[in-house]
Amino acid sequence: MEALLNFAQPLDSELLNRCVEAVYTGTPAERDQAQRVLTQLQERINSEDASAALNWFRVDLILEQPNNPNTKFFALQILDACIKYRWRTLPRQQCDGIKDFIVNLVIKLSSDEALLRGQRLFINKLNLILVQVIKQEWPRNWPTFISDVVNASKANETLCENNMSILKLLSEEVFDFSKDEMTSAKAKRLKESFNQDFSLIYQLCDFIMEHSQKPSLLAMTLQTLLRFLNWIPLGYIFETQMVERLVQKFLPVQLFRNDTLACLTEIAGLDIGAAYNSHFEKLFVIVTTQLTLTLPTDVNFAAAFESGSEEDARFIQNLALFYTTFLRPHIAIAEKNATTQPKLLHAALSTLIGISKVDDLEVFKICLEFWHHLASDLYTCECGIVPAIGAAPLLLAPPPQLGGPNPSASPRRQLYSAVLTQVRGVMISRMAKPEEVLIIEDENGEIIREPMKDSDAITLYKTMRETLVYLTHLNVDDTENIMLERLALQVDGSEWSWHNLNTLCWAIGSISGAMGEEDEKRFLVTVIKDLLGLCEMKRGKDNKAVIASNIMYVVGQYPRFLKAHWKFLKTVVNKLFEFMHELHPGVQDMACDTFVKIAQKCRRKFSMLQVGEAMPFVDELCLNLPSIVSDLEPSQVHTFYEAVGYMVQSQTDGKARDALLAKLMEMPNQTWADIMAQASSGVGVLKEPLTMKNLVNIIKANERVVLALGHPFTSQIGRLYIDLLHVYKGYSEMINAAVAQGGQYATSTSAVRGMRAVKRETLRLLESYIERSEDSELILQRFVPPMLDPVLGDYVRNIPEARDPEVLSLFTCIISKLQGLMTNEVPRVFEAVFKSTLDMITANFEDFPEHRINLFNLLRAINQYCFPALLGSSANFGLIVESIKWAFKHTERNIAETGLNTLLELFHNVALSQVASAFHQQYYLGLLQDVFSVLTDTLHSPGFKLHAQILAHMFLIVESKQITAPLWDPNTVQAVDNSSYLRELLSGMFCQSFPNLAPPTVRHLVNGLFDNCRDGAVFKQHLRDFLVSLKEFGGGDELYTEEREAEVARKAAELQKRQEAVPGIINPHAIPDDMNDF
Repeated sequence: MEALLNFAQPLDSELLNRCVEAVYTGTPAERDQAQRVLTQLQERINSEDASAALNWFRVDLILEQPNNPNTKFFALQILDACIKYRWRTLPRQQCDGIKDFIVNLVIKLSSDEALLRGQRLFINKLNLILVQVIKQEWPRNWPTFISDVVNASKANETLCENNMSILKLLSEEVFDFSKDEMTSAKAKRLKESFNQDFSLIYQLCDFIMEHSQKPSLLAMTLQTLLRFLNWIPLGYIFETQMVERLVQKFLPVQLFRNDTLACLTEIAGLDIGAAYNSHFEKLFVIVTTQLTLTLPTDVNFAAAFESGSEEDARFIQNLALFYTTFLRPHIAIAEKNATTQPKLLHAALSTLIGISKVDDLEVFKICLEFWHHLASDLYTCECGIVPAIGAAPLLLAPPPQLGGPNPSASPRRQLYSAVLTQVRGVMISRMAKPEEVLIIEDENGEIIREPMKDSDAITLYKTMRETLVYLTHLNVDDTENIMLERLALQVDGSEWSWHNLNTLCWAIGSISGAMGEEDEKRFLVTVIKDLLGLCEMKRGKDNKAVIASNIMYVVGQYPRFLKAHWKFLKTVVNKLFEFMHELHPGVQDMACDTFVKIAQKCRRKFSMLQVGEAMPFVDELCLNLPSIVSDLEPSQVHTFYEAVGYMVQSQTDGKARDALLAKLMEMPNQTWADIMAQASSGVGVLKEPLTMKNLVNIIKANERVVLALGHPFTSQIGRLYIDLLHVYKGYSEMINAAVAQGGQYATSTSAVRGMRAVKRETLRLLESYIERSEDSELILQRFVPPMLDPVLGDYVRNIPEARDPEVLSLFTCIISKLQGLMTNEVPRVFEAVFKSTLDMITANFEDFPEHRINLFNLLRAINQYCFPALLGSSANFGLIVESIKWAFKHTERNIAETGLNTLLELFHNVALSQVASAFHQQYYLGLLQDVFSVLTDTLHSPGFKLHAQILAHMFLIVESKQITAPLWDPNTVQAVDNSSYLRELLSGMFCQSFPNLAPPTVRHLVNGLFDNCRDGAVFKQHLRDFLVSLKEFGGGDELYTEEREAEVARKAAELQKRQEAVPGIINPHAIPDDMNDF
């Protein structure tokens, strides 16, 4: 096989056959050898002169000989790469020869029906290669391509079918995939050529649809037409017989109806202004009329989808796509038509309601998006609520309720009244599971705790929730009646099932805030009363667990009601305390989570003395805390402490708050004090597993209280801080002793793991408190000095495997919090952690991943806030620059982004310092080369936005002469200025690194980098064209990530503004707390 790599000898096609065959059928050793040889062969051919390589590797001979099909595909891969990446380097004669060979071979194989069907995969690959040739040659070197294809298609229906496939592929390449495959100028030129010659293509498509009787040709023509519809001139669609022919000739035929509906959907989705409204109305009328004739009046879409063929299922999905795509932008057209032909809109909406009941998530999502749009649009038009600028969502006046007694319903709402009632029923019966619900029914019909969050279900729930909120605003009475009727059926048992109860309660919880307060009170009291009665009535732990989870979810979603009714709130919380003793999987977790949410929203109610109570609820809770949490797991106890922490935080009097905090922490503080007392007599107690477990749980409980309490936690952390550091230091010494005795394997023993767990939780607790502290001087004076030796000294003394990455995270937090106040301490931090951690992570890109990202985050924080500290040592500064390079060359995206951000910030800091000239002379050229290195590496394509920002800055400071010192060595190089020197340097570097680029192209690329550096958008587009020219970004779409993210952010901001105007549309737990509202 190695003989294949000898280019001095003619290619042995038989040996190539055997080598390719070995990849598929050989022994493991033969497969490895064959794969290695073929890979090396491809690399050799790609690295050689393209013309000479193709003269040696005769693709034409391999394809024409009766070789193994896999060998032919390998040869096509070689040819494909050459056409894509090296076409411009081939002599004109060779380009013409390749083009003629591919065209003749495609015509030969696709002119015969048997060959076309028998070698479909091979012909498809040939078609793709021909499209690559067309992209290179048309229109400049092949101006008659379209007319050649059209004329050839008239000779043979089989050939015509394949030609339609080629046109479809070409349209996809030019209009769908061109953004990252071609330069913007080339894509524009091809699109203009397509438009100029489209009349010929349309005539061909029209002739086929009018006269052909061949099903496969007609199907391919419809599929090709589909690719054209989103860009062809509108006259071809609306000023011809295209729409009528599609609807009348092809839509009724089962073989073509799916392709036809896809074409009609593409037309329906065109957004082209009011000038074509009459055409869209005609489209809606003829399609709906035809479907009314085609479909049975009593069709059950759910049953048809379940029992029908795959084509039937596709038809139902395509039907939903057509109506939703048409009605979203053109609902006003359909409503106008309904004034004269009301049955058509009713038929369309009835079809969508029927399809909404199909048991398929993707089909349901299609319908749901439309119902969400319709309900939102109706609400906006009917209510016209616009939030006042700066108004808090909780303070917005509620909209007029549209579904009360004798509502003055507008004609538009009356038009949809019956339909919306059915939509409410569908939403309620299919409501997705909210994130808060932790109990599910598994595939065996058993009730279990959800093993992991279902992100798709959460997203679906949010959309359904918003839809149902809009529907509730449109008619509160109807929504309430449907829900209460279905709840009554659960209570009387006639429709009892876990699924029915779950979806109903999830729907009830989802409309929190959508009713007026009095309506909500009456409704919720009825619901909770029925659910509590149902819980008493039903037998069996599974039944009770399901009902309990629904009670907890519902009450947790109505904080407004709970805040307004103290006795009910107290009853609910006491019920949650009962559920905390229920050992069924998931019930305790959900009880604790619900308790946290209620505590967050109603915190002030618990810390105030309520009428008829002897003491505030939180005081009573602290007294009974041991019995309440007695059956909870440690993680649940931590959640409980966080919940009570929110109650303590709501106390506005500082002394009273500190006293309340002391009561809350009395139990863990006592356990802590007992352990410290024992440890003072001998540290042996600290080695006991139970002690380590208790310490971890105490520290975790404190951390959760910090999350809730924030800065007022100072009094509690003050009690523990010195002891925490002593425990930290003690465990450090024990770990060092264990490592000294047992080596690095000692770090994997249970004892050392337990000790390290205490240390890690200590570091996390300190970080959580410092992050939330409001007194920087306190942190600097009382917290930082005592921790430097126990924490930093331990880190540098430990072996790599025993170093905790949380140390790096803690000091990143401290520096970010104290900023310039930490400048004097940075050298000590740097000395302790930087070099030692760098040695751990530079051996490869995989080991110590947490240390890796934490170190670069620390470096970025120092650069941002304590930059003067980095200039203290030139040796360290050089190491820092190398570390930043190491970071942005990393294949892990978040590490690379951190490195790039740090580099950009470093450039800005250097520009304002006294070392700018020396820095640029020493590091500029190396950094420029390294940034270009990652820019042209596909593994780093997600960093394109930052690459562009950095390069624009680097070229700008040269072009604007901000760099005054010469970037070249005057002893070896003669140059006029930095700009001209850099242009020559880059031109040489690009010509050497990318031999496929012609010198004029390189000059254009280099000049553009300098000329466009002041305009970020133009500079980025120039870089995109540069990368496409290099063919480095063949299939990714990362080059336009920034624009897509900006568009997503803009839409999200608009959506948020609209949602804030609708009471109930935002989840009550997602609304920022306003203490005045408590």
